[in-house]
Amino acid sequence: MEESLHPEKGSEHRVTPPHRSQAPRRKVHQVRQGQSQVHTDSLAGEEPLEIRLTHPSVRDPISIAVTMRTPGDDFDLAAGFLFTEGILPSREAIHSITYCRDPKVDGEQRYNIVNVNVYTDVSLHLEHLTRHFYTSSSCGVCGKASLEAIEVRGIQALPDGFTTTDEIIYELGNTLRLSQSVFEKTGGIHAAGWFDGQGNLLALREDIGRHNAVDKLLGHAFLHKHPPLSQGILMVSGRTSFEILQKAAVAGIPIVVAVSAPSSLAYDLAHQFNITLIGFAREGRFNIYTGGHRILLKGSNH
Repeated sequence: MEESLHPEKGSEHRVTPPHRSQAPRRKVHQVRQGQSQVHTDSLAGEEPLEIRLTHPSVRDPISIAVTMRTPGDDFDLAAGFLFTEGILPSREAIHSITYCRDPKVDGEQRYNIVNVNVYTDVSLHLEHLTRHFYTSSSCGVCGKASLEAIEVRGIQALPDGFTTTDEIIYELGNTLRLSQSVFEKTGGIHAAGWFDGQGNLLALREDIGRHNAVDKLLGHAFLHKHPPLSQGILMVSGRTSFEILQKAAVAGIPIVVAVSAPSSLAYDLAHQFNITLIGFAREGRFNIYTGGHRILLKGSNH
């Protein structure tokens, strides 16, 4: 089991903590036509993950966030979260990523804590950490303030140029579904897929949380320098929220496709930052909410 990752070595190894299953089995009573049978069923794994930052100038690790996740690809999740929240500017800022090595922490629980270790000359931008703000605020945040918060971080509207076709969009959902190995076992887990403009699946990540699946996927691309995120399509298995579109804007992703519907604030963000937003992409149809100029329709001259 590899317990550390050094981005400069270019490792593509997918890290899963020991004794953790993405689809643990549990005893269930299955009832059909008044009869009950006992058998075992696979469930979507769910455990907490604490993401910490360590910096040579700070004595103790800085706790950034705790998220409920499906074990597996934890280093991708931590890197993707820090990237899309604007805390780390580049892959080169990371010296290594490790599980917790504190002997005072219970052995198994060490694998529910990830330390992202950065270089001495890296400036941390903890004021950019927005997820905690949005999820803990008791008084609420208006949509206008949410969009302005992204602008303050210097995120610009995406350029035009990248396009794909309706025929490719039609096929993304089938490709994503057939590639979801954990969903196949559990029926209760989300997926995020990264496609090129020709509809080829470049990477896929699964998690019980939609945002975590996206963080894992973008963290993978962030760490391993895959083709530019500006030249591809992000597809998610559920609905699209403000947070998912925020991550797309930070990463420079021009097209976001979902099996279900977008929220109103996701729509507003996509419109403001020139992101093509597509929903209900299943069964040979889809809705284009914003950025229709990037989708070339069969039989159209535009």
